[in-house]
Amino acid sequence: MVETRGETVTVERRGRVLLMGLNRPEKRNAFNLEMFAELGSAYGELERDEELRAGVLFAHGEHFTGGLDLAEVGPKLAEGGVKYPEDARDPLRLDGRRWTKPVVAAAQGWCMTIAIELLLAADIRLAASDARFCQLEVLRGIYPSGGATIRLPREAGWGNAMRWLLTGEEFDAEEAHRLGLVQEVVEPGRQLERAIELAEHIAERSAPLGVRATLLSAQRAIDEGEQAAASRLSGDMAELLDTEDAREGVRSFTERREARFEGR
Repeated sequence: MVETRGETVTVERRGRVLLMGLNRPEKRNAFNLEMFAELGSAYGELERDEELRAGVLFAHGEHFTGGLDLAEVGPKLAEGGVKYPEDARDPLRLDGRRWTKPVVAAAQGWCMTIAIELLLAADIRLAASDARFCQLEVLRGIYPSGGATIRLPREAGWGNAMRWLLTGEEFDAEEAHRLGLVQEVVEPGRQLERAIELAEHIAERSAPLGVRATLLSAQRAIDEGEQAAASRLSGDMAELLDTEDAREGVRSFTERREARFEGR
């Protein structure tokens, strides 16, 4: 277990899982430029490192994030957006590049603006029952530019998404679950533990090549359409069946034991 602590984001390797923690609790984890850069670098590490198989996004302190530190970030948005280091990946996953490692996100307390967009960019989302959500940009004369207008209608349906995007009103964890914004609601204080459980299950028990193929197929369906994804199903399956992991999957089934996948 190796931990690196930046000024605004902690990074901890726990086996094959990378824990990425927002770490400005005294500012309710409001995003400044440094936090964008450090979180982007953490996502870059997750994608690059072949030993890592899943990530967990969480926050230190009482709140996931209160949104943007507009005094610092606002001018950059006016100039065209936040810039990331060369080794980074966009944690909002809006750079048009495929991602191959799943991220499980755990939220608590205030989940304002970019918080919702970070959750929507993750693959599996959990929330403590005390979480409060708000996409309030329309109340400030702007609009959500981190992906909520793209992803929330897809996840929740048009009317459900517009109900909250156009009013900027606050909603609770139960409503977030109804919308599909989060997949599970847990007791306060258990959200990180549960996120790690899911990430470790994927990292330790799921075949990494199968996980990668599943993510890419789903992304292709969203980006290129269902037929484009369907046209690749048989070919991708044939490639997977010719891997050592697939052969190990069959052996483990016949031998009635857990599979030991190596990503080959």
